[in-house]
Amino acid sequence: MKRLLNTLYITNPDAYLSLDGETIVVLQGEETLGRIPLLNLSSVVCFGYRGASPALMGACAERGVDLSFLTPHGRFLSRVAGPVRGNVLLRKAQYDWASDPGKALPVAKMFLTGKIYNARWRLERALRDHPQRVDEALVRAAIAQMRAVLAMIGAADSISSLMGLEGIAAKAYFGAFNQMILRDEAAFQFDGRNRRPPMDRVNALLSFAYSLLTNEIASALESVGLDPYAGFLHQLRPGRMSLALDLLEELRAPVADRFVVTQINLGVLSAGDFSQKENGAFYLKDDARKSYLAAWQKLKQDQLTHPFLKEKIPWGLVPYAQAMLLARHLRGDLDAYPPFFWK
Repeated sequence: MKRLLNTLYITNPDAYLSLDGETIVVLQGEETLGRIPLLNLSSVVCFGYRGASPALMGACAERGVDLSFLTPHGRFLSRVAGPVRGNVLLRKAQYDWASDPGKALPVAKMFLTGKIYNARWRLERALRDHPQRVDEALVRAAIAQMRAVLAMIGAADSISSLMGLEGIAAKAYFGAFNQMILRDEAAFQFDGRNRRPPMDRVNALLSFAYSLLTNEIASALESVGLDPYAGFLHQLRPGRMSLALDLLEELRAPVADRFVVTQINLGVLSAGDFSQKENGAFYLKDDARKSYLAAWQKLKQDQLTHPFLKEKIPWGLVPYAQAMLLARHLRGDLDAYPPFFWK
């Protein structure tokens, strides 16, 4: 199993990254803000537009250190990719499967099954752990709706029908999502999913977490030799990491949603940690973003027993484990792709 190393988050939008030997140098103008050895890193995420030197980009690509650029508010911009890893036959199999509806559909069904199962379980846990603080009838209705959709996945005969089922399940889940928020409900009122831009604090946190997780999934896919842009559930679209979004679906609830709700319910975040733009969009302030990223990094270190591999791994390696299992399926080593079922 791959070793989980650190992720370096550069949150200063005016920072520029350069290379000195085997060390990343963080600069702001002529001032050196920090020096970090490349050896200790698995990825670097920059929130800003200043960029990095070609020498650093080349060193990261050569050493397999993922280098990504996001806007100051966390929207993905680009990634630096080195030589393609893995056997070319694996990518050929991926492209063949992605373009064959008969092969793509069963894999897409597994992604969607994992997504709905894990989202339903999030609501079931809220009902079990806080029965006096949630609208029991509303949550049970959402759970029943999602259970019914799960039962319909097997009979779906096309990707479009799967996406229709996904829409029904997502509407039920997000319709009850607010019931999981147990602290400062007025500041963290959630009335449904919105994005680009996020129009409330909860959506701002969700979008940020999804962006971070998608980036990590893309890196995991590349590390096992898969192309993050050629998906099964999400169809091909220029510039869209469709396969990374496929894997994101099953990991949204147990990783990103759980993280966001925990940060709110523990009182780590408050209304004052956000700024609101003239267009109504909400974003984390600089200090809150740093704390959010530190908590995200801590979550990645927490241990769990992987439900299929039966091995103890950190949460940060779950995307890698799923990417590895998908590669095994495409190579013919597994009869079916096993989704991540969280309990």
